[in-house]
Amino acid sequence: MTRSTTSPERPSPAERASRAERPSPAERPSPAGPARRARDTVSQGQSLLEEEVSFQAGASLATDCCKGSGRVLVLACGAVAREVLAVIELNGWTHVDVRCLPAKLHSTPELIPAAVDAKLTELEGRYDRVFVAYADCGTAGALDLVLSRHEVERLPGAHCYGFLAGNDTWDAMQEDEPATFYLTDFLARHFDALVVRALRLDTHPELLPMVFGNYVRLVYLAQTDDPELGRRAEAAAELLGLRYERRRTGYGELVPSLTRFVDGAVRA
Repeated sequence: MTRSTTSPERPSPAERASRAERPSPAERPSPAGPARRARDTVSQGQSLLEEEVSFQAGASLATDCCKGSGRVLVLACGAVAREVLAVIELNGWTHVDVRCLPAKLHSTPELIPAAVDAKLTELEGRYDRVFVAYADCGTAGALDLVLSRHEVERLPGAHCYGFLAGNDTWDAMQEDEPATFYLTDFLARHFDALVVRALRLDTHPELLPMVFGNYVRLVYLAQTDDPELGRRAEAAAELLGLRYERRRTGYGELVPSLTRFVDGAVRA
């Protein structure tokens, strides 16, 4: 009696994109080390997509937050939580709290200004200074009206692609090829939830050419050197039928923007 063997089928692009929701070894939290808050975002990846998440600085655990306490806050989009926390950890800022609004708000940008307004109103008087880690993000200037009333600054530019790549660099990329679809680390990690399932491409693949037929390339703006995220981004490009490029951006304009804010808070 002979046993027949078959080689395993190669997973389809959609299957590989779906598997992107599983944490890679590089994303699993380490039990020790100085960047614990940043690593804690690993276990809260889905929460950052769906819910508000807070990350308190170590001193906040023993200090009440109020004006005059020296505490400052970054109110951020959940999609850039890892990057904001990484910049804070790299600079050793121990007096900066971070609160993240759900990243899914980007699917309905008209709701972002009201969400930011409500949170700034709730936290009024609790911090010496507050910075909002959003760009305009599709709000067509409505977010700026909210921030003007609260006398709070935000990140420069129209969207996260700009401030992560550098707004001038992004403008040049877009001028070079306007028909470009962009991914960041967060979008590569959550491509299935934010693109495939959100647009129902998993159940209606016939929609692919209707939604992405006018795109010609996918550019992965990589904040880190994570091979697994690179594979996920390539799988996304294959699924969408687009030419793939990877650009290493690091944290872009997050670094100077947050540095100016924190330095200004110290001087104040």
